[in-house]
Amino acid sequence: MYDWMHENAWFPLVCVCIYLVGIVMGPMYMEHREPYVMRKTLAAWNLALSIFSWIGLARTLPATVHNLYTYGFNNYLCMDPENSIGASAAGMWCLFFVLSKPAELFDTFFIVAHKKNLMLLHWYHHVTVLLCTWYSFVTHSPPGLIYSTINYGVHAVMYFYYFLMAIKCKPKWFNPKWITVAQIIQMVIGSVVSMAAFSVVQKEGCWATFENNTGILIMYVSYFFLFLQFFLQRYGYGFKVSAAKTKLANKTE
Repeated sequence: MYDWMHENAWFPLVCVCIYLVGIVMGPMYMEHREPYVMRKTLAAWNLALSIFSWIGLARTLPATVHNLYTYGFNNYLCMDPENSIGASAAGMWCLFFVLSKPAELFDTFFIVAHKKNLMLLHWYHHVTVLLCTWYSFVTHSPPGLIYSTINYGVHAVMYFYYFLMAIKCKPKWFNPKWITVAQIIQMVIGSVVSMAAFSVVQKEGCWATFENNTGILIMYVSYFFLFLQFFLQRYGYGFKVSAAKTKLANKTE
């Protein structure tokens, strides 16, 4: 499978092109149509992705902890993943992680079909993560296991929450802002790891590359600002004050 992915770099590019056409044409097609009611399908989709992510987390987290403890952080950032995880269960679930990114593009289908607002954060994230994970995998990027593990953990909780929302069982005890907080923390960790990898790229025999680290860092930093902006707009104190003033002004008019 790795050989096929390495020899067919066109595949993620085609996926992205089809996706971009879809997010332009889809809303145009739905403009004068009623939104589809696909709650059961959406619930099943989110539950499947949550289960997939929980299994992926269970398979990659032990390997991540073991490798960091055994080899040390800096040494691990230089190691060929073929040697550190290879054809293990963790290696297989890193492969599944990369292959899940084209499938996750279908998240946007439900947004368009339900005539929900399609944010820049959503489609930009799907496009860039697909390209970066594919490229990182085929070039044997050493930190890939760390990125996969953290993403599996966040998605396991996030998609399960989306599943509960789809079946109208929103847990009152859980504030969804903590999902966004977890995503922001994920971006901070990803940025720190990718910056740390720059310190070892010049070492002889190091598998970390300047080009890959640059792309990953740009991706994580841009995600950080987009998720932070989303958090402040939706949950931030300044936004609430502005909303309260607007509401008060409306009452006095």
